[in-house]
Amino acid sequence: MPLRKPVQIAEEIATLDHLSEGRLDFGIGPSAFPRIYQGYGFDYMESRDRFDECLEIILKSWTLRILVKGDFYQYDDLCVVPKPLQKPHPPIRIGATSADTFELVGRMGYPIFINPSRVTTLLDLKPMVAEFRVSREKAGYTGTVDVGLRLPVYVAETKEKAYSEPKQSTMFQMERLIRVITESVGQSGISIGDDRAAQAKRLQGMSYEDVLANTVVYGTPESVVERLQELQEELGINQVIYEVNFGCNVPLEHQIKSVQLLNEKVVPKLN
Repeated sequence: MPLRKPVQIAEEIATLDHLSEGRLDFGIGPSAFPRIYQGYGFDYMESRDRFDECLEIILKSWTLRILVKGDFYQYDDLCVVPKPLQKPHPPIRIGATSADTFELVGRMGYPIFINPSRVTTLLDLKPMVAEFRVSREKAGYTGTVDVGLRLPVYVAETKEKAYSEPKQSTMFQMERLIRVITESVGQSGISIGDDRAAQAKRLQGMSYEDVLANTVVYGTPESVVERLQELQEELGINQVIYEVNFGCNVPLEHQIKSVQLLNEKVVPKLN
């Protein structure tokens, strides 16, 4: 989100809210990899401050005429139209990958959408989600909150097929991720760079067996149901977005079969 003008985002999201008859959720994220910011001519170290300022302007523009003199944007008595159909605005969900973002989203009080398929393994998520909930409570927010999870899922009739059919695509994605993270080391500030160097080193040492155990949910319908129920219990998630083509190289016929099994034999057994 910090890479685009907040007023433009506000107008587009409000328009989509009307076109969808109020069925829109506004999903946003505070950061990305440094090379993306370089393409826009922005300093990556400003990403969090830009995110905060953009979100503040968007929220104000949906309810008020805005007068803003920020560090990055200035608006003088600007009226943004249309206003969203949902009042005061569409539900907001903030994406989180890095550990510090979980605390930030909790402090802001918004629902969280977790994307562990990049650098965070499933084993890492439990303490991070706990930190999100603690931070949210400390900020004075009460009641239940949506916790969503983006997850690579592949379903086949046998374990052997479930593991072998998406293997090439999955490892292609992991290798691409290693390259992107390695490139970002030294471009994103000392502390962030050190963290990403550790992430790259960890990913370089991961075998396909490690990926199967800690990053994705692949298997028969029965084993996938069992694993998803475990994650639901451990993390308190109530939403899952299934990534059925992790790496974008799974053959189409395999994708279709996996989705059919997912819809027919997995989803009906989940709460």
